[in-house]
Amino acid sequence: MRLGLILGDQLSQQLATLKALDREQDMILMAEVVDEATYVQHHVQKIALLFSAMRHFAKALKQDGWKIQYHVYEAKSPIRSLLDYVEQQQKRLNAEAIVVTHCGEYRLQQQIEQEWPKKLQVPVKCLEDDRFFCGLNEFRHWAARYKVLRMEYFYREMRKKTGYLMQHDAPEGGKWNYDHSNRKPWSGKTPLPERLQFKRDTIDDDVIALVKREFKDHLGSLDNFRWATTRSDAQKALAHFIEHMLNDFGDYQDAMVYGSDFMFHSLLSPYLNCGLLSPEEVCEAAEAAYHAGNAPLNAVEGFIRQILGWREYIRGIYWLNMPDYAQENALNNTRALPAYYWTGKTKMTCMSECIRNTLEHAYAHHIQRLMVTGNFALLTGIKPEEICEWYLAVYADAYEWVELPNTLGMVMHADGGLMASKPYAASGNYINKMSDYCKHCHYNVKTKTDHDSCPFNSLYWHFVKRHETFFRSNARMHMVYRSLDKMQDQDKVLAHAEHLLTHLDQL
Repeated sequence: MRLGLILGDQLSQQLATLKALDREQDMILMAEVVDEATYVQHHVQKIALLFSAMRHFAKALKQDGWKIQYHVYEAKSPIRSLLDYVEQQQKRLNAEAIVVTHCGEYRLQQQIEQEWPKKLQVPVKCLEDDRFFCGLNEFRHWAARYKVLRMEYFYREMRKKTGYLMQHDAPEGGKWNYDHSNRKPWSGKTPLPERLQFKRDTIDDDVIALVKREFKDHLGSLDNFRWATTRSDAQKALAHFIEHMLNDFGDYQDAMVYGSDFMFHSLLSPYLNCGLLSPEEVCEAAEAAYHAGNAPLNAVEGFIRQILGWREYIRGIYWLNMPDYAQENALNNTRALPAYYWTGKTKMTCMSECIRNTLEHAYAHHIQRLMVTGNFALLTGIKPEEICEWYLAVYADAYEWVELPNTLGMVMHADGGLMASKPYAASGNYINKMSDYCKHCHYNVKTKTDHDSCPFNSLYWHFVKRHETFFRSNARMHMVYRSLDKMQDQDKVLAHAEHLLTHLDQL
């Protein structure tokens, strides 16, 4: 008998582990363990989503004829880690080998490869995770051909490989990328769609009760828990997005609206990242909508780019550069994360809104993450490890392979420009252009140095000035530094920013 361990982000019937095992002879192991649930302060909705999805998946496997051993979460159990559970079951069943699919976190993968065989004294076979368009070796070969690893080049190769939105060797519509068509602010004329609701069963109810009882000290609320916890419901979520939101997703994917938490976004990333949906079926559904005339090219291309391009690229960057990547701090940031990241209690409306959305739903869309909470962390010089831990903890779709490069590289520019050719830094003007947050704010987005000036404004120029040595020679920053050189009130702006940085927790 072999034991096949299935992790909480591997809830797919097409998983390599299941393909390799014999349902008549082998045993599947799944476990809710303390170490994985608590190594960061995961949002309670993230824990509830994964525990419930895992239990539903185990039930489906059992109905499909698989033998299952499932460990339910117990805070006081001697089973603390995945290795504890595997070791217990291996001894009990006298299993001859352990089979597992390559996991999504370097920490755990190293344990599986280096520690588990010694501890278990049986072979541990780790299979390639083939649920991605691009294998890790394939990405390494791609990366070896380029001095600069830009996502756009990688994305074009993935389009050619898969054939998505292609006409022979040319991109549909004659352009590879329609990002410039996807930056409209929302005017209020296009109705916002309703979020899909799902019926709850006893598994959901049991898990929610457990999480409320055992994770009282974790952040977030379960009052608005609306995530799909089964594959069938995740498929309904995909169909709902394709029918009701994809048409307008492209135009308004960067827009932010006060009190509107989801806009036209799919909310499918938690299901993709835990395995309930495959990237192929999601991309194929979007492409089919375009060919059927039900969604415009800019929307479909932008959506497919996030999955086929960015998601695959991020995974490749992570595994190519770990473990040193996690320690990068190219801008030498030293400031602690302000307390309002955990509470949302700040007079900056853009920040309070994005953090409120995060705490209530374990969700915020990519512009809220990149250009509000991330931008603020960049401008204020927050330690990369602290903001990375925050992003890993608070979002339902966060796993280290996808969170770390997005935060450390894309948000914080801490990798020195490996991923991004310029920092994603912006003043309050960008937020004002793409949202209506500023209309509801205590601060004035039009000024830089008054007592009630938008903090983003002076902090932006302080960021530009303090990293002048790093960025002035960057061709994409020339206009910024020309503006800085012409700024007549530069000293006053920088002094105001210094005052804000000294009183950061009071903003």
